[in-house]
Amino acid sequence: MKQNILLLFGGQSSEHEVSLKSVTTIYENIDNELYDIYPVGITKDGTWLLYRGADFNFTTNKWQQKGIRCILSPDAVHKGLILLREGQEAVTIHIDKVFPVLHGKYGEDGTVQGLCKLAQIPYVGCGVLASAVSMDKAFTKIAVEKTNVKQAKYVVVKEIELKDMDKVVQKIEQTFGYPYFVKPANAGSSVGISKATNKKELKDALLVAIKEDTKILIEETIVGREVETAVLGNEALLVSGVGEILAAAEFYDFDAKYNNSESKTIVSADLAEDIVAQIRQAAKEVYRAVDAKGLSRVDFFVTKDGEVVFNEINTMPGFTKISMYPMLFKEAGIELPDLINKLIELASC
Repeated sequence: MKQNILLLFGGQSSEHEVSLKSVTTIYENIDNELYDIYPVGITKDGTWLLYRGADFNFTTNKWQQKGIRCILSPDAVHKGLILLREGQEAVTIHIDKVFPVLHGKYGEDGTVQGLCKLAQIPYVGCGVLASAVSMDKAFTKIAVEKTNVKQAKYVVVKEIELKDMDKVVQKIEQTFGYPYFVKPANAGSSVGISKATNKKELKDALLVAIKEDTKILIEETIVGREVETAVLGNEALLVSGVGEILAAAEFYDFDAKYNNSESKTIVSADLAEDIVAQIRQAAKEVYRAVDAKGLSRVDFFVTKDGEVVFNEINTMPGFTKISMYPMLFKEAGIELPDLINKLIELASC
């Protein structure tokens, strides 16, 4: 008997368009003999729309034109999607599992996961706590401090502190030296990140970051190769090999990642075996430190001296044509349809 799978996509974050690409890839590769798929897109203003049309390239936005208004009921008895057709009695579609193909705020931060937990419907990926902690770069830092994994020095600044910009700048400068990476604590896919090499650039970077979140993370600059590894599992973990990012820009920001064709990804980084082993072990430690489940991509720097430094964890990595997570597991011998099946099997609430 087929399971009814709710594919959630779109969302109200700055990564809305990335989600449309990810869900298109997943829809194209999901096993239709095992699952009945119910794709529900969330518009940028928060409207939920069930799309049952013929064009499943979700980047065309036909789902917005022809979708049916709906909501996922938080009622644990319903366990379903409620269709809201104007002038008609509400209809409930039973949902067995939810696959939230959502990146960034209001999708990867524990909000949707909390809704699924209220509804008692198993969902793919990390739980409420792991999603929230991993989305917040400052709290990720705190969690990783309890491990043996090295990470960059950092300072956290809150919005209210920016009323006295000079005092904030002094606080940062007294902690460690330029250059700095300035990041909104809660924003996905390198949105709002700047590099600051002097006082003026630091002030400008703080103002850019605060547009994305009320809390800012300022990190020391780690000079090194940018590498990534993929983790799959709940208790028993499968870790892929290590891939490398060759950013066309000075650092791998949103534009370099998705809009610059000169940026490259290598699915098997040319690294010594002991460095690869260290990265894979560190990925497990970070994954467990935040209590991750299902999947995550864990990113590191490797310095010229061979030191491995944790960068960040992404609990719902991209599934676009250029995304590292599925490519790393393909390199490890797991094709995308099998990877999707495994993720759905691992779903829990």
